[in-house]
Amino acid sequence: MGPVTRFAPSPNGLLHVGHALSAIIAHDAARTGSGRFLLRIEDIDLERRRPEFVAAIFEDLKWLGLTWEEPVLVQSEHFSEYLAAADKLIAQGLLYPCFASRAELTAAADPAKIDPDGAPLYPGIWKGASAEKVQAKMQAGDQPALRLDMAAALRVLKSKRGEAALTFTEVADDGSRRALTVDPARWGDAVIVRKEVPASYHLSVVVDDARQGVTHVTRGEDLFAATDLQRLLQELLQLPEPTYAHHRVIRWADGRKLSKTNRDMGLRALRDEGATAADIRRVIGLGRADNQN
Repeated sequence: MGPVTRFAPSPNGLLHVGHALSAIIAHDAARTGSGRFLLRIEDIDLERRRPEFVAAIFEDLKWLGLTWEEPVLVQSEHFSEYLAAADKLIAQGLLYPCFASRAELTAAADPAKIDPDGAPLYPGIWKGASAEKVQAKMQAGDQPALRLDMAAALRVLKSKRGEAALTFTEVADDGSRRALTVDPARWGDAVIVRKEVPASYHLSVVVDDARQGVTHVTRGEDLFAATDLQRLLQELLQLPEPTYAHHRVIRWADGRKLSKTNRDMGLRALRDEGATAADIRRVIGLGRADNQN
């Protein structure tokens, strides 16, 4: 069997050339290896999801000459599966409720201690809270986030693996492979189920990759550190391990990453200016694929 790859954009803005790089790399890897290319709409952020952006994703990818399997998985239609995965973690004693507001977290956090995304590490405000305190908040109508007890999770991991390091396989641009050791502890007690939706990016992505049979995850190097936490969740939930390839991120000359918010190098705008799909491939340094079907 060939590789199963995926492109998983969030419909909270229009696609730009950075997204084109991710989509084309995943698409071409599947086509070259006689595999399967999947499209997934990662729309758990319901407040920012826009139907017009979902439609634009399909339109822009088709304009690039990409094809994918149907049906397309839409995450907002699968919250029950993410809750089922969270229940497995709860059964292992690995999730706990946190009712802290963003302001409370900011006030209590040590600004010198940050996670790989640059956010302050969770200061443990609700860790170890009594059942009575939690029940009182629930009765008052407050909705908690569920956080991963990282220390407990690492103990469970050690009980499963002993002293064997948790690793993932990274595939370089030249096809060479290397095993890299993960360090999930640097994420601290990360949110696994958000307050407003019954999922988080880290939980939903490992559940969906396993459910869709994804064997090769190709994504930007800005998500390299996320692999640490996701590999931990895969082990705790007994999910299969894909291989990973983290490609370069397209940036402006001053180092800024392209942004949906600023509409930098948007595919829609470039198309309106007369650019072709072949032009986009040249802009992102991938030339032109012979087989795009």
